[in-house]
Amino acid sequence: MPRYFFHTHIGADVVSDPTGTELRDPDAAWEMAQETIRAALRNPQNQARLMTACLVVMDDDGEVVLEFPFSEAVVLPPSEDPTRH
Repeated sequence: MPRYFFHTHIGADVVSDPTGTELRDPDAAWEMAQETIRAALRNPQNQARLMTACLVVMDDDGEVVLEFPFSEAVVLPPSEDPTRH
């Protein structure tokens, strides 16, 4: 099974994932990235700082599989969603 590494980029700082996680495919890595970001954002003290962060997922070969901005993992309640009329 492929191994994916989840590195958090916050401005110029990087929090590296040295061990990674074995997952079935890039879709599973996307799901894990979304869950990881949402868990980090549950702490209100982290929210403002992390809204500019990005989770960069890489494979065993060091290739970027996806870049997931923390701000894209936020789900607004229907009454606050600007796309709803």
